[in-house]
Amino acid sequence: MSYQEFKNFITNDMQMKHIYQPVMLIELLKNQGKATEEKIAKAILDFDPIQQKYYEDKVRNMVGDVLKRNGITDRVKSTHSLLGYEELTNEQVQELIELLGKKLRDEIVSRGDEFWKHRANDREEVSGSVRYEVLKRAKGRCECCGISKEDRPLDVDHIVPVSKKGKNDISNYQALCWLCNTNKGNRDKTDFRNLENFYAERTKDCLFCDVQTIDRERIIAENDLAYAIRDGFPVTEGHTLFIPKRHTIDYFGLVPAEVSAINQLMEAQKAFLIESDSTIGGFNIGMNCGETAGQSVWHCHVHLIPRRKGDVEFPKGGVRHVIPYKGNYEDLR
Repeated sequence: MSYQEFKNFITNDMQMKHIYQPVMLIELLKNQGKATEEKIAKAILDFDPIQQKYYEDKVRNMVGDVLKRNGITDRVKSTHSLLGYEELTNEQVQELIELLGKKLRDEIVSRGDEFWKHRANDREEVSGSVRYEVLKRAKGRCECCGISKEDRPLDVDHIVPVSKKGKNDISNYQALCWLCNTNKGNRDKTDFRNLENFYAERTKDCLFCDVQTIDRERIIAENDLAYAIRDGFPVTEGHTLFIPKRHTIDYFGLVPAEVSAINQLMEAQKAFLIESDSTIGGFNIGMNCGETAGQSVWHCHVHLIPRRKGDVEFPKGGVRHVIPYKGNYEDLR
């Protein structure tokens, strides 16, 4: 490629969605046209403020706090200082640096890959294909705070931790930004340290709690937090209910992880129903929340109702027909 072609590519054709291409090319130009992947990766890290913020957070809330509690360092705002540094000679400083370097090298050699396990949060590595599907399902946003992957790196995290008997399965993964994932361990007792009991809540003589134990043959699909059954009194053929395993009264009592679990099952059942019945042309999704809205079973359940051409005379308006004569809103103008 000639100088002019190279310049034209940079000016007109190079994608700038990320910093990767220009940083890699700068590194190649600075190193006589060749550079290892390791060197390029380090250069990208130097340019990436999001990665820098990640490690700033680690310094402040982890290593900095530990060293401060041990009386080794102090911090004023974002500046850390080594206590007693002024009393050290240059030779002592160099000796301490060499001692730290030796300690690092010895530990890395001794522990090998185990030394870096903290980067994976003590969990089984998620394959690239599963990670891709989880991020695609989350539409590239943190499923806790909603921030985009363009603004903060996303981790693939267990909804129910492995330590709480959560599965290494796509149904138990969620996309969290590194900040939400890091802070999750500091949440209150109800949300995380007592997760097993929280999600295991069941109520005696509840129809949908009982299905999970004494009527399991009705279950057609499930994941860690939700399950699906065909409706006992179907409105149309294929009418399906999606139910959180935890006992909660209605949709407004769900936590985001349960909403995600229900949506996963619903997407799969929608695909199954369409593949098995070509007459299905659409769906209604709905739920009854409160007696005034028609709720009669006091355990949250979401309806997926397949619709076929001609199943009612005037389908326009859909769920608006729950109130008589309000379906065709054009007549109300």
